[in-house]
Amino acid sequence: MAKGGERGTTPVRRSAGGAARGKSAGAKSKSRSKGKTAGKSSSSQKSSSRTSAVRPNRTPRRAKRQAGNIGGDQVEGRQAVRELLLAGKRDVREVFLVAGQDPATILHDIIDLADEAKIPIRQVSRSRFETMSRTEAPQGVVALAAPLRPVPLEELAQRPAASSEAAPSQSPFIVVVDSVVDPHNLGALMRSAEAAGVTGFVFSRHRSPRISPTVTKVAAGAVEHLPIAQANGIAGALRDLAKLGVWNIGLDAAADTPVWSMNLADEPLSLVLGSEEKGLSRLVRESCDLLVNIPISGVTPSLNVSAAGAIACFEVKRQREKL
Repeated sequence: MAKGGERGTTPVRRSAGGAARGKSAGAKSKSRSKGKTAGKSSSSQKSSSRTSAVRPNRTPRRAKRQAGNIGGDQVEGRQAVRELLLAGKRDVREVFLVAGQDPATILHDIIDLADEAKIPIRQVSRSRFETMSRTEAPQGVVALAAPLRPVPLEELAQRPAASSEAAPSQSPFIVVVDSVVDPHNLGALMRSAEAAGVTGFVFSRHRSPRISPTVTKVAAGAVEHLPIAQANGIAGALRDLAKLGVWNIGLDAAADTPVWSMNLADEPLSLVLGSEEKGLSRLVRESCDLLVNIPISGVTPSLNVSAAGAIACFEVKRQREKL
C-alpha cells in the first residue's frame, strides 16, 4: 500500500409527460467478545420541444450549510449528477446545464430524471457556468442539493439488509481512512469501495476533506450509495468498532502478511487506509487487529492510496464470493 499507503439563466420548460480471533497469521491476540454483530424514451424529442424564458441576472442559491452535514451540496459531472437523481435520497434544488451542448444520452437522462422529480433545470451560458463550477471538468452539469449527513458509527457495524433472497446479507465491510487529504484520492477510494460492495465509509472530522464537488465528481455517484460516518479520531473509532465485533485490518507497506493471505473476509471487518505520505499513524496501527500488505515486485516502492485501497477492497470481495 502507499506509504501514506455564464449571467442570465434560461429555465427549461418541462415536457408533459467478532467471531473468535486468530484466524490469520499476524493477527493480534486480543480479548474480545465473540458473537457476530447482528442487525444491521425517447428523450431526444423532448429536448427539441422545450421552450425557454430568460431570467437575467439570477444568481443560483447555494444550499445552506447545516450543522452535522459533511458536504456534498454541490454535485458536478454527468455521472455524479445522474446518480444523485437516480438515488433520490436527497432533495435536489436545481440542475444547471451549459446551453448548446452536443446531444448525449446521459444529458437526456438527467433532464428526464429532473422532470420526473419536478426539479428546476436552468440553462446557462458557458461563462456563467464557469463561475459556478468548482472542479476542473464539470462536463457542463452542476446540481445543488441538500448536503449529505453522516450516520452513527454503530449503524455501520450492523449487518446490512439482504437485497434479495438470491443476494443474502453479508457481514459489514467498512473502509476507514486515516488522514487521506487529497479529494481526488478520497473520491477514487469511495468509487472503488462502493463498486466492491463496501457497506460503510469512515473518515476523520479534522484530518480529511469534506465531501467537496471534486470528491463527488471523482466518486461518480458513489457518495449517494455509501453510508458515511465521521469520527473525531480514527484510533478511537477503531476501538469502538472493535467493541461492536468488527475486525480492524490495516493496510501497511511494512506488514508481513499479504492481503491475499488474510482469512477474515467472512467476518465483520474494517479496512483501514493511511495517509498519502505517512501511511497509518502509530495509534491507528496499534488499534488494528491485523496488518497486511500488497506485495510489490517492481522498483516503485509504494502504491497510491486509492490504488492500494481498490486492490484490497476487491480482494475482500473475491474472498467473500468464494465462501
